[in-house]
Amino acid sequence: MKGNTVSKSAMWVLMALLILGLGGFGITNLSGNIRSVGSVGDAEIGLDAYANALQTEIRALEADRREPVSFAQAQAAGIDTLVLSRLVAEAALDHETAQLGLSIGDANLRNQILDIPGFRGVDGEFDRAAYSYALDQAGLSEAVFEEDVRTEAARTLLQGAVISGVSAPTAYTGTLLTYVGEARDVTLATLSRGDLATGLPEPSEEDLRSYHQSHLPDFTTPETRAITYAWLTPEMIIDEVDVDEAALREAYEARLAEFVLPERRLVERLGFPDRAAAQAAKAEIDAGSRSFEDFVQERGLELSDVDMGDVARGELDGADEDVFAADAGDIVGPVDSPIGPVLFRVNAVLLAHETSFEEAEPELRDALAADRSRRVIDAQIDAVDDLLAGGATLEDVADETNLELGQINWHEGVVGSISAYPAFRQAAVAIDASDYPAVATLEDGSIFAMRLDAITEPEIMPLEDVRDAVRAAWLSQAVTDALRAQVADQVTALENGGSFQDAGLNGEAVTDLTRRDFQPDTPPEFIETVFAMSEGSVTLIDGNERLFVLRLDRITPPREDDPELVQLRSGLADQAAGNIAQDLYQVLADDIRSRAGITLDEQALNAVHANFQ
Repeated sequence: MKGNTVSKSAMWVLMALLILGLGGFGITNLSGNIRSVGSVGDAEIGLDAYANALQTEIRALEADRREPVSFAQAQAAGIDTLVLSRLVAEAALDHETAQLGLSIGDANLRNQILDIPGFRGVDGEFDRAAYSYALDQAGLSEAVFEEDVRTEAARTLLQGAVISGVSAPTAYTGTLLTYVGEARDVTLATLSRGDLATGLPEPSEEDLRSYHQSHLPDFTTPETRAITYAWLTPEMIIDEVDVDEAALREAYEARLAEFVLPERRLVERLGFPDRAAAQAAKAEIDAGSRSFEDFVQERGLELSDVDMGDVARGELDGADEDVFAADAGDIVGPVDSPIGPVLFRVNAVLLAHETSFEEAEPELRDALAADRSRRVIDAQIDAVDDLLAGGATLEDVADETNLELGQINWHEGVVGSISAYPAFRQAAVAIDASDYPAVATLEDGSIFAMRLDAITEPEIMPLEDVRDAVRAAWLSQAVTDALRAQVADQVTALENGGSFQDAGLNGEAVTDLTRRDFQPDTPPEFIETVFAMSEGSVTLIDGNERLFVLRLDRITPPREDDPELVQLRSGLADQAAGNIAQDLYQVLADDIRSRAGITLDEQALNAVHANFQ
């Protein structure tokens, strides 16, 4: 039964890719005799399949970023590699199913197709005309489509045979749960400079020199890279991009739902078995003897279960007039609905609001101008690359294009401007003096090219240049050292079983600490230190001119009745089982590829990529 479920789920994915994907991509631009981009054994990776999968992933990336994504940006995000890897894995399974002679047979194939909702008529039954029309719109023959369905089903059967029934070992989930859910009770005392019994000494010149020499990494400049770059961002040219009123009005209409908001209500809806029960509940609520929440709890529900969020007229199945005539806090009903008689509680009234075209115009203009700026920049990539390939320097590029020249002495601590972009920082780390400048993209659609001019090696700063910093660090360490010496006898008493009070320390009890917790006003390593201790042990943690005296009083195993941990155990088990199943699937795919061999056609791949430029 599980295998059938997996197969049916795959069918919907297949139909989405075939019907929607092919309808949205210009396959006719991929002409010629090339029909595949590669193969695994006897199974080919179709040219159209690669193009459509690539288009689908780019659209998904655009939806995620909420802005157009160029093919260069998609490549920078690794979309092409991701798609090709997935199709290679699928081809490996197709090759293996063919070698095994695995097939669902004609009867099962027929049932799979009859189950696809897109091929049904108004009566809910399979419609031959709808079937033919859908395939015709997708540019597929029945024979090709049915072979694709058969192949996908066989692949799903093989995949299901590998990953079905996988479960995580109990010892594995138990160990993880213990790590996450185990708790600690500790007693903590914090000492600072004010707790010193003696005054703080003044460092001598020798003290400062000794501290400087023993902490040289703290007073060493980082490796610095002198980089020249040319770059162009949408903001640099946004004022030069013309956006006409027709485009603005078209954008306004497309986003009308954002700018014209009808009157809405925040409501909760509670159903009852019959009208009499609903009327009785309404009477009790009106009388004040019971509340709406009481009836929700009586039904074994939470308020989140009956919350409908904000709704507009037309979304309440005939209850619009009653609900929209009510004020905040009113109970409305009983009202007939698809789930039976219901009561509505109106929690808030959201008045209608309209943003006129004139009011929205600045926002629309900025959005359209930014989008067009990115497109203008994207169109310049090839021209700039050609200049650089022809021997032009970055200075030449800045003179001949609208890219701006800049220089930066870059290291990991530099922030702002171009160094705020992760893509630039990654490139700055990897660049070599022998590298020729090449155009690369940034996360917001900007482009840049860079050259490494020089590397300044790390250098120890002399004491005279950092004397104040060395003195401050020495004093902080001196306070900690003095506090450690002062509490040595008290720590011994604690280790022998004495109390914090008897030791003259103001101890604070901290209970039920887990690895997920955070203890305020303690060093970052506090939780890690606590969980490295054994029960009854005492340790000291240095802080900024403070000392923390810590004793671990009790170790508590995870509570079996903790709802959060019960849910966590289930989640850990599911995640571990999924990871194991994925590993098994990957092992199978790798084994098939190693036996069958992989062939990729770079010319065909480049042809597909060119169609996206």
